Amino acid sequence: MFQKIYKTIKKYNTIVIARHIGVDPDALASQLALKESILLTFPKKKVYAVGNGSVKFSYLGKLDKLEEVDNFLLIVLDTPDKKRIDFKQFENAKEIIKIDHHPFIESFGGIEYIDDKASSTSEILMELFYETKLKCNTNIAKTLYCGLVSDSNRFLFDNSTPKTFSLVSHYLKHYPFVLSDLYKQMYLRPLKEVRLEGYISLNLDVSEYGVASILLTDEVINKYKADSASAGNMINDFNYIEEVLIWVIVTEDVKNDNIRINIRSRGPKINKVAEKYNGGGHSMASGARVHTFEEAKDLIDDLNEVARQYIKKEESYED
Repeated sequence: MFQKIYKTIKKYNTIVIARHIGVDPDALASQLALKESILLTFPKKKVYAVGNGSVKFSYLGKLDKLEEVDNFLLIVLDTPDKKRIDFKQFENAKEIIKIDHHPFIESFGGIEYIDDKASSTSEILMELFYETKLKCNTNIAKTLYCGLVSDSNRFLFDNSTPKTFSLVSHYLKHYPFVLSDLYKQMYLRPLKEVRLEGYISLNLDVSEYGVASILLTDEVINKYKADSASAGNMINDFNYIEEVLIWVIVTEDVKNDNIRINIRSRGPKINKVAEKYNGGGHSMASGARVHTFEEAKDLIDDLNEVARQYIKKEESYED
């Protein structure tokens, strides 16, 4: 399949690389790394990485502004379903390649490579570059490493496999870079975010079934001079609370006129609930977007039911 992807990329002079709405480091890193690799391999091609960016992840690089294109190949990364693609000209693509590590939801009608055992889309691209003639350099390797580290939560999730470490070892050996400099870019935070995190810790509501949740209004976010993206990205800072099975950060995003929901789990599968509320993701890490806090509360109710059934099942195993 990797050779088929390479041959298709080789065939087109114009290539657009898109990913899901609500950018995260893996989606952005895989976009920018693939763009740079294609241009390094085929300097005469026109390649555009598109979508709404985030100031928080600007250390990875910049996205392109695109008006209209014709006769182009569309490569969609890190996105399991059409409704979450951050690119309006999807239907105008001559051909589509989908590369993703989420559980399958729907086909895009083109070449599809899905590995839901991979830690990240960045990991899949590491393998793609290794198996084909697509070129790599130190900056590409560093960018992919950022995406992989972010989506695996620094290799703490179960999706970090022997293949993950083998690929990382290969890229660190052949394209060395200073890890401490990279981590400084990824994890250095302003004091205002730390204070917002303190507010979240103090105000988490924990249900009898171990579902921790907090609703962050625009007023609260502005009080700490933070932004909605920063608040949502704190979700992985609450991974190991003994009394919590599922944790949810609900953030009002006035700029985009919606409410962002980030969800994580240490057991119950949450992605089906996320899909019900205009979202999706992995069984233990998902996200959703709704328009009212009432919908967000309904989602939390559904998560409580999932947690209740999970606890009941675990107790029956113990008996």
